[in-house]
Amino acid sequence: MRFSLWPNPERTYAETRVLVLQAEAAGWHAAYVADHFMDDKPIGEPATVAMLESTSTMAALAEATSSIRLGTLVASATYRHPAVLAAWAATVDQISDGRVILGLGAGWQINEHHAYGIELGEVRTRIDRFAEYVSVVQSLLSGGSTTFDGTFFRLEDAPCEPGPVQQPLPLLLGVKGERRTMALAAQHASIWNSWCTPEELRHRNAVLDRHCNTIGRDPSEIQRTTQALVIVTSTEEQGARLRSQSAGRPLLAGTAKQLVEQLGDYVDSGCDEFIVPGWTLGAGDAPMDAIALLSEAVLPEFA
Repeated sequence: MRFSLWPNPERTYAETRVLVLQAEAAGWHAAYVADHFMDDKPIGEPATVAMLESTSTMAALAEATSSIRLGTLVASATYRHPAVLAAWAATVDQISDGRVILGLGAGWQINEHHAYGIELGEVRTRIDRFAEYVSVVQSLLSGGSTTFDGTFFRLEDAPCEPGPVQQPLPLLLGVKGERRTMALAAQHASIWNSWCTPEELRHRNAVLDRHCNTIGRDPSEIQRTTQALVIVTSTEEQGARLRSQSAGRPLLAGTAKQLVEQLGDYVDSGCDEFIVPGWTLGAGDAPMDAIALLSEAVLPEFA
């Protein structure tokens, strides 16, 4: 099982860069950036947290790093026209010499869309738009020109040049809807992602396998990735107490030994890549200490 880092988007770029370079030096697989502009609040409550913009952060990290893969987790289909996003992804793939993972999602955070006047729509509309979005992006990144006549997007002989280094550039779809969006993942994704407990991951892997079998695609062609909150504790008792309070949320907590045991459940459930979110690793220098501990005492157990 591979390990990747998802830095807290609330940290400064300087801090993010240091964390990603640390993960790269330790051999982590990828670093992901979130695609949000503010913290999730009810409409009417002011946003209180500043967040780095994802596409510029990715471009900067592409220049700062040399080997770690870089991805969006996930770029919302509501924020950028698919041709704009495809051109950006191809350019950053050029900058990084073929290290981009393009993560896409349908969009969900209501207060962002309300604040900026961006249409979100009902769930059915989001999924319909997302289905077209993924098709357009995949076509543009595949070379040649794209003509598309849909309900939400129309393109005529549209180029995407220069294209990406990778052919194909891997698409990650962050979806969990068992009927429609996971069917889209079966059709288009190189990588699938969703927040999961081990039990949820096992179930959703089976759902994805069924969709692949329906369209005649080999399920092993799609990498299965997930994430859970990770809290490193100094004692086993602290870890046990935190896990007992998780209320069914995807959460790993404990000493290095305990984390290895919990991650083993993800391996058994078919996880190819486990992504560590940075926002429960602590403040100040604590995330660097946590990454160092994970790199030295946890990751080698899964090499």
